Amino acid sequence: MSNLIQDAFIRAADNGRTAIVPFVTVGHPQRDSTPAVVEALSNAGADAIELGIPFSDPLAEGPVIQKSSFRALENGITPEACFQNASEIRRRGVTTPLIFMGYYNPIYQIGLDEFCSRTRDAGVDGIIAADLPAVEAGPLLDACAKADISLVPLLALTSTEETIAQACKQASGFVYCISLLGVTGARATVSHPVETLVKQVKSHTELPVAVGFGISNAKHVREVGTYADGAVIGSALINLMQDNPHEDAPQTAARFLKSLNE
Repeated sequence: MSNLIQDAFIRAADNGRTAIVPFVTVGHPQRDSTPAVVEALSNAGADAIELGIPFSDPLAEGPVIQKSSFRALENGITPEACFQNASEIRRRGVTTPLIFMGYYNPIYQIGLDEFCSRTRDAGVDGIIAADLPAVEAGPLLDACAKADISLVPLLALTSTEETIAQACKQASGFVYCISLLGVTGARATVSHPVETLVKQVKSHTELPVAVGFGISNAKHVREVGTYADGAVIGSALINLMQDNPHEDAPQTAARFLKSLNE
């Protein structure tokens, strides 16, 4: 199993930093803007980057990411286009680990083995299936193992000890802890109960643990860094790029990412 994602977290820790993992929706704000945005984020110091696969019913997402997903679909973005975008990102020389984040239905429709092999061939290092519970993840886990890519689980504040243990056993790359009850979106503060969840997760695995949903600024990153290994930032970044013209999106993304390290 590839350790590129885990290694990125380890490098950040060795440098005394909390790993920063930005999320971008493929095909947003413009159909062809993602490779340049991801390249800019990589150059600005992103430790890993999540590529959101647009879906028509993104139940876990707040209004900002939902809007970006619908806009990407209007721009004609399909799973095939996501593979093409990832390949173009690699052609640009980006070496930062990439993770597809999406919903299980499109993965299942393509076929688990086919999706995972296409993911690997496009240069993507792992998958997050946002709506796939650990108890049902066995077939996708097997497909990821065949393709030598990571399966990153999502754990919520409501996850039971049994679910946490099972997800950690399946995980590779890192474990993603959701800081909120509800959907994604920038918040004024990061939920304190997530610290307890992170401690529970760390009792079951030596993999890095990242926190996401609601992180929007450097203060949040510092706060999360006191107990977790990484911070995932989505809605705040998407919101900044939402109405920027195509040529401004990469600069906007890079400037925002650099601000998270201040």
